[in-house]
Amino acid sequence: MSEIFVLALWVGLLFNAAPGAVFSESLRRGVRGGFGPAFAVQVGSLAGDAVWALLGLAGVGALFAVPAMRVPLTVAGCLLLGWLGVTALRDAAFPRAEPVTGDRSRQGALAVGAAMSLGNPWNVVYWSGAAGAVSAVLGRDAGLGSLAVFFTGFMTSSLAWCFICAGFIALLRRALPPPAVRLLEAACGVSLIVFAALLAARLASTG
Repeated sequence: MSEIFVLALWVGLLFNAAPGAVFSESLRRGVRGGFGPAFAVQVGSLAGDAVWALLGLAGVGALFAVPAMRVPLTVAGCLLLGWLGVTALRDAAFPRAEPVTGDRSRQGALAVGAAMSLGNPWNVVYWSGAAGAVSAVLGRDAGLGSLAVFFTGFMTSSLAWCFICAGFIALLRRALPPPAVRLLEAACGVSLIVFAALLAARLASTG
């Protein structure tokens, strides 16, 4: 089982370290509010990933290949990313005099992170293939225990990444002057809009 756990640690690190919409939103909120909001976006996304992981490892990922399930979720995800992008551009152009801080900021960031992950049903495709990866390591079909070890290792690695990512953003925030913060926030807004367009294009290409 140890080889499965180590494999899951590496897979989790690679999965989370890849730049994406969640990192853009973490960066946007973190350069304004510090470690707390950035960490909350990461943890919220991790909670959404856990839902897709359980569905994928349980073998029900095929349900989300059905247009009636996939299309509404993906459309909702596109709209959320687009809204976040426009909000980022607005806040960069017209900074609020009193930014939202404290528990309210962290709760909002947590909910946004979870919604971003749940609004991308393509994640379940990744997890549907995880059982095959574990089987390849074992040389036989993966049982429930092996999949549980893989899930635990992945989530352990992912949680560690949440701390690393939010810590990096908090350090970056301290080093940047206000004009640079606004520029970076605008760049995050543009990237979120691009990710929304890419997700929409993927949906259109699959019908």
